[in-house]
Amino acid sequence: MGIWGSGIFLREWDILETEEHYKSRWRSIRILYLTMFLSSVGFSIVILSIWPYLQKIDPTADTSFLGWVIASYSLGQMIASPIFGLWSNYRPRKEPLIVSILISVAANCLYAYLHIPASHNKYYMLVARGLLGIGAGNVAVVRSYTAGATSLQERTSSMANISMCQALGFILGPASTDEAQIPQGNIDQVAVVAINVLFFVALFIFALFETIITPLTMDMYAWTQEQAVLYNGIILAALGVEAVVIFLGVKLLSKKIGERAILLGGLIVVWVGFFILLPWGNQFPKIQWEDLHNNSIPNITFGEIIIGLWKSPMEDDNERPTGCSIEQAWCLYTPVIHLAQFLTSVVLIGLGYPVCNLMSYTLYSKILGPKPQGVYMGWLTASGSGARILGPMFISQVYAHWGPRWAFSLVCGIIVLTITLLGVVYKRLIALSVRYGRIQE
Repeated sequence: MGIWGSGIFLREWDILETEEHYKSRWRSIRILYLTMFLSSVGFSIVILSIWPYLQKIDPTADTSFLGWVIASYSLGQMIASPIFGLWSNYRPRKEPLIVSILISVAANCLYAYLHIPASHNKYYMLVARGLLGIGAGNVAVVRSYTAGATSLQERTSSMANISMCQALGFILGPASTDEAQIPQGNIDQVAVVAINVLFFVALFIFALFETIITPLTMDMYAWTQEQAVLYNGIILAALGVEAVVIFLGVKLLSKKIGERAILLGGLIVVWVGFFILLPWGNQFPKIQWEDLHNNSIPNITFGEIIIGLWKSPMEDDNERPTGCSIEQAWCLYTPVIHLAQFLTSVVLIGLGYPVCNLMSYTLYSKILGPKPQGVYMGWLTASGSGARILGPMFISQVYAHWGPRWAFSLVCGIIVLTITLLGVVYKRLIALSVRYGRIQE
């Protein structure tokens, strides 16, 4: 890979960089790896317990409100991401990072004590999740910093490492020398918009998947709240392991077939995963013929919520009815999604989603070229946050009223349209320097 300039051929990054500067920029990048890892740990601990926790602290909350609670996180992130990105373009990046971390700490403290107020607990949860989303807006700063601190040759590997640190979390100031300071050309805005749309869809489908996984398994397999939290926690941990392996493999595979082809393959795999989820056969889920309502607010701790071992003083979980609620009319005529279907789908979605996520970020940073990317990365993160707002709202409403058949059929249709869009803009998704002929592909 090289750069043509002033009639001579130079290799990318064939510039003066002291050993001290090299160590400094990579030390900074590795600190951001740790930041992403810890952020992901906190997110993964909470996500599966939201639905049982919400039911415990406020029995008036239903599945539809669950969608709003999960969406509030992404709304906060969507608002904060462009602001943090702009902030990082004009001020030291440590400032928005520190502020975002402080906001996250405060929000987690609020979330831990949601059971204390005597009423309106579900609205306090809405606020807490929104503040957590604002704190998570620092993802734009992390991605922007990494893009500016690495060359094109280092970019895919660095972005993969960031994503890998995020995946590991689910299991448990540089010079902008990019492209050797070549003159800027005009950014392909069509490619920029296309990547934002592709990234939106990738986050949309995974957000709705992680939203519906607990209610779905409780409806289909008559799992209790504790069983749903435990089993789905194991499933997501396994997906984290799968994602780590995928990120390692993608770093090698991208050098052979390119990021665009890998992105296309990831979308196809995700489509197959959701197609497999469509119900079929003549076996139906167990029906929950009665709903027990308890208006008392149990005295529980956040730690008990996380490990899923709490018991309300007013009722034993074993006495609660399990199965598909009779309030959801589709339970009477929709076949059960067999456990083998569900697990196969989980594996495929867990394979395709991290690929789509990583390739979107990598292609985006290359399309933008050497200019500061804080604002652009902020908008990309905001696009993903918008998906995390609409995804939970979409799936909670469609699932509650029409069931999994309609919900997953619509998702398959959305993915088909996305694959079509990728085909239309496929040739435009190239690095800025490649587009202007300064670097050989």
